[in-house]
Amino acid sequence: MTKVQQAKNDYTVFTSLPRTWQDWINENLARACSPLDMANSMARSGQHSMAVARAAIDEVLRMRAAADGGAAAEPADSAFAAPQQMPYIDIERNRVAAPDREVELLFVLKQPQVILLGNVLSMEECDAIVAHCGTRYTRSTVTGEADGASVVHEGRTSEMAFIQRGEAEVAERIERRLAALAHWPAECGEPFQLQKYGSTQEYRPHFDWLDPDSSGHRSHLQRGGQRLATFILYLSDVEQGGGTVFPGIGLEVFPKKGNALWFLNTDANHQPDRQTLHGGAPVVSGTKIIANKWLRQGRYG
Repeated sequence: MTKVQQAKNDYTVFTSLPRTWQDWINENLARACSPLDMANSMARSGQHSMAVARAAIDEVLRMRAAADGGAAAEPADSAFAAPQQMPYIDIERNRVAAPDREVELLFVLKQPQVILLGNVLSMEECDAIVAHCGTRYTRSTVTGEADGASVVHEGRTSEMAFIQRGEAEVAERIERRLAALAHWPAECGEPFQLQKYGSTQEYRPHFDWLDPDSSGHRSHLQRGGQRLATFILYLSDVEQGGGTVFPGIGLEVFPKKGNALWFLNTDANHQPDRQTLHGGAPVVSGTKIIANKWLRQGRYG
């Protein structure tokens, strides 16, 4: 029996799928789409389990390898077998040594991973970043799913400002600190995005990861890959309200100046984690100012 014939005999899960899904798999593999993104899309459709999706895609990849004259992969081999490199926070000790500061580990939720860090920024650093942005704030936007454009959305009523890399020494210092804490290169991070919330302003629950099935998000994925992790830096105290909420897991974190919230947006295979749904609760009294830092798979630019 030839390698191609053996591969055809193993082509059982794929051929059990409806023809529309068979065509979809072939077309997307021909476009060099990520097998992980494809399996995730199939599972999210509700029509297939993740196991079936991965098995079907693996079968097609083995068949293609055999047809191309290469060695047909063994059944144990899989495009999904190896976990990817991920940023991480060292949680072995109650205090984490950054290059220029000792950071406190205040709480750790393991699944999804959410970590609250204390003493990440000094009071002076918080004030310096806020002062640097001054009156530069404009109405906050979101990324449009259809075309990737920045659009105003009723679910995000804050104001925002950006600090580009190399623009301010204090931001550069903090960026180096965060890179060391996350064990992830600074060039793989997006610029700091500041958000200012006054009374009643909020950001309704959303995901930070970019949806590979969204045409608008795909253009942003090309600039550095998926958003693997999020830092939220709290630059001000808030008198009442303004917590960071994770409604799916019943968690709310209240702002404290100098603290930072960290969470992973994906699993170990860089696939979006729907447990990371989160939002900014309305401010009741006071002003909330935060800085977001998103860590990408690759160099951002």
